[in-house]
Amino acid sequence: MDPQLPESFNHRYENLPTGRTYHFVDQQPDGYDPKRHPTLLLVHGFPDLWYGWRYQIGPWVRRGCRVVAPDMLGYGASSKPVDPAEYSTKRLCADLAALLDVLGIKKAVLIGHDWGAFAVGRFALWYPDRLLALIMMSVPYTPPSRVFIPITEVARLAPNLGYQVYFANPKSGLEILANLRKFLRIIFSVSDSDLDFASLEENPCLLNDKEFEYYHSEHQNGMFGPLNYYRTSKFRHEEEQDFGLGSNLRPDLPFLFMWGTKDPTGTPAVIAKSKKFIVRYQDIALEGRGHWLMIEAKDEVTELIANWLKV
Repeated sequence: MDPQLPESFNHRYENLPTGRTYHFVDQQPDGYDPKRHPTLLLVHGFPDLWYGWRYQIGPWVRRGCRVVAPDMLGYGASSKPVDPAEYSTKRLCADLAALLDVLGIKKAVLIGHDWGAFAVGRFALWYPDRLLALIMMSVPYTPPSRVFIPITEVARLAPNLGYQVYFANPKSGLEILANLRKFLRIIFSVSDSDLDFASLEENPCLLNDKEFEYYHSEHQNGMFGPLNYYRTSKFRHEEEQDFGLGSNLRPDLPFLFMWGTKDPTGTPAVIAKSKKFIVRYQDIALEGRGHWLMIEAKDEVTELIANWLKV
């Protein structure tokens, strides 16, 4: 497994009972025994891929874990439905549960970053008995809201999330695709909490040329899938309300939140609020790091999580 060679990983495809096809990397440790070796299910965010975990997969496998890292719905070689309703968190969680079923895994450690953090947090509510532990990175846990708040109002209350209004607009897909190289360089730039989103183009890109070209090649067929995640708030709210989804995580669930102190995504107020709903809450702040922890702090993330899991 060479992080610079995507083809050096073990790639698989499965048609899930949910009706979607997922591409994922599945790496097993030597002498794999499901009774002895825990499975880590890694869930990426926007606009990432399974490849976002390239620096962690090999070391965690060598520590005795089975590692499963999918291209989430709408990304890479996984299914790309057009309807935003297909991307509701309930449906994404059903996909992840189905993927575990197909692989014969009853329980797993779920690790999510960015949108993936939100997804695994909701997985812990929809499928509480399928988790061994939960790790969320960069985006703090937020409980289901009893009142629907449109994205425009969210952006008014939290101006640092204003970009989500643009992403939710259908016109953003074609505009971003037309400027894909520039967009990716901005997104994967070094974070600085003192800069606004529009000025990030001035910062150096975290990806080397080979990594950048891989992301560009995987995204150049369209951005409508990844952007659909920003168009699901109403669907998510209705599903959670209809089911009566609770707010508290399973009280015995080991939980870890990791964030960079230069990442504007996780505000202190939201981080503080999340603790109210998690009994076994633990957190790690990575000083001077930004949003892309798996790259900016790749060795720290690898070791800290492995040690926390005691693998």
